[in-house]
Amino acid sequence: MADPTGFLSTPRQTAPRRPVDVRISDWREVHGRMRRGDLERQAGRCMDCGIPFCHGGCPLGNLIPEWNDLTWRRHWRDAAARLHATNNFPEFTGLLCPAPCESACVLGINADPVAIKQVEIEIVDRAWAEGWVTSQPPSAAARAAGRPAAVVGSGPAGLAAAQQLTRAGHAVTVFERDDQPGGLLRYGIPAFKMEKWRLDRRLGQMRAEGTEIRCGVHAGVDVSAADLRAGYRAIVLAGGARVPRGLPVPGAGLAGIHQAMEYLPLANRAAAGGSAAAGGTGVVGEPPVSARGRHVVIIGGGDTGADCLGTALRQGAASVTQLEIMPRPPRARPDGQPWPTYPMIYRVSSAHEEGGERVYAVSTQEFLADESGRVRALRLADVDLAGGRITVRADTERELACDLVLLAMGFTGAEDSALLAGLGVSLTDRGAVRRDDRFAAEVPGVFVAGDMGRGQSLIVWAIAEGRSAAAAADRYLAGETALPAAIGASAGPLRLGGR
Repeated sequence: MADPTGFLSTPRQTAPRRPVDVRISDWREVHGRMRRGDLERQAGRCMDCGIPFCHGGCPLGNLIPEWNDLTWRRHWRDAAARLHATNNFPEFTGLLCPAPCESACVLGINADPVAIKQVEIEIVDRAWAEGWVTSQPPSAAARAAGRPAAVVGSGPAGLAAAQQLTRAGHAVTVFERDDQPGGLLRYGIPAFKMEKWRLDRRLGQMRAEGTEIRCGVHAGVDVSAADLRAGYRAIVLAGGARVPRGLPVPGAGLAGIHQAMEYLPLANRAAAGGSAAAGGTGVVGEPPVSARGRHVVIIGGGDTGADCLGTALRQGAASVTQLEIMPRPPRARPDGQPWPTYPMIYRVSSAHEEGGERVYAVSTQEFLADESGRVRALRLADVDLAGGRITVRADTERELACDLVLLAMGFTGAEDSALLAGLGVSLTDRGAVRRDDRFAAEVPGVFVAGDMGRGQSLIVWAIAEGRSAAAAADRYLAGETALPAAIGASAGPLRLGGR
């Protein structure tokens, strides 16, 4: 235990967010940096528990008490090594993960939990600044024994699988159908949550290690499933859960109604075009779907909806309203979601601080058109939740004016594509690619990682699955593996009654 009284004497502290009136005028990350001494004291709040439940909260099995102790003792380089021992991309999780590890922190039973995410991002940022993060190419002997392997998809699961397999000595090619790699990290996550130079820096490390990344190649279309089977001894499918959930109500096909994953990639591309760091012009262009001057309604109260909110505000929306069908959650952990589970509580993201209105317990009944066929309003009603069923409350219907609607209600599963048919693998009734607990699909040599096999989930689960699927593929290719497997495919988050 680093500081025996740290959890008693030091209150929880995180990095300050930039002022709202400043940050909504640009696309830079909203968070600032902490002073090194303050961060070290935050790490000293870790109690080095006899049973560190943060390990169970984190599917990667991050060695949280160890790197907290090393940070408090100012052994930053050793802390960075322990951080990278279980996580290929700690800056991604340090910025984007909702931190189920903090919900499972023992200190959180009766006090504010350790600021685990904050310590994580500060460690990795310093590691990069000091030059401690370098490429780790495999040895000549490992390369000689390696086999060709393909990874389809370059989101966090695909990148983690590719890096692990490359380091094991295999000749890995990543196929990405977009023009640049990164998946949702590139085009789904706004830059104000994570600037893209962080992603590009990791991609540079992977290329230096020997991973080949081929963009603009749609697996199953531009390269057939037969060609993939012929050219690669193992294939890891990591294409994500990309089928968006629709809203089947009258008027859903009107102009001005878009899926979040149609709107956000266009906004991210425009923002990247104005980023000097990305080689842009310095002027953010207007995307084909823009919130500028519009009255925006976002349907869906989760993280994707918040991303749409922050994006719309930066584009100059006239107003933004975010609708959620569920009741407003409580501010404190409810009795039915005790420690160490991840509670559904009222949270305020950086985007919610910036503006807009949040409306709970409402359901959209119909979209209404103007004379040109564009959405001009929606008709909504209050709802009640009882016994797990949602019912519309009588005499509560009213109109809400809007001329841009963004659907952010999640995803139903993986695309039923020509690639899957060509490989001979199928989808479950939940829309995930069928696999066993060792990440193996129905045909030998094909493995499934991330949201494509799990369904819509968190970035930390995607990285854990990518690492674990890589270990399974390595065992298939080499007969044995030294790669760590963080989880099995059937693992789930901490919940009442066990995992």
